Amino acid sequence: MLERGAWSWLAAIVLAQACLHAAPVLAQATSADVSQLQVDRTDEGVVLSAAVRFELPTVVDDALAKGIPMFFVAEASIFQDRWYWYDKRVAGAARHMRLSYQPLTRRWRLQVSAAPIVGSSGLVLGQMFDSRDEALAAVQRVSRWRIAEPGEVDPDSAYNVQFRFRLDLSQLPRPFQIGAVGQSEWSIQAVRNFRLLPEPAR
Repeated sequence: MLERGAWSWLAAIVLAQACLHAAPVLAQATSADVSQLQVDRTDEGVVLSAAVRFELPTVVDDALAKGIPMFFVAEASIFQDRWYWYDKRVAGAARHMRLSYQPLTRRWRLQVSAAPIVGSSGLVLGQMFDSRDEALAAVQRVSRWRIAEPGEVDPDSAYNVQFRFRLDLSQLPRPFQIGAVGQSEWSIQAVRNFRLLPEPAR
């Protein structure tokens, strides 16, 4: 007889395999792109607004519908030009998002944090949505996100800002991580750069 913990582990593996094989064999990598990107200097620091476009792959959609949360990460890095060496990273920020469906209430929950969302630790903001499309739109949109403090960038210098967005497989349940590695239908990622110019002379 298997113990309760062993049964739970076996059930998780079976569920993961079922989701992984739900998509067609010839599934392609998900096309994602940053359709809008704006970076501005303000009195509060450097703020970034962006919009990412993508459709959820079938395997990801199926896993969400079964109550398996998905994790997305938006990352921004600010680099200072250096002609004599590699560009220097002077500031940056990360935005971790946990999207989950609650079958009992049929509602969607989005949690956002500056650090990886593990349990209930750290400062995590939560929001509920009535539909999948509303929740996904919130994942795909970033508005006036502060990525640098005022003193971290020189107002008279230009910088390169790199924005990255991806589905974070490292935070999925272990059986999903094992099955998703190397599978193109589990890949959601997009990158775009922005040139932040010096402040105009006053």
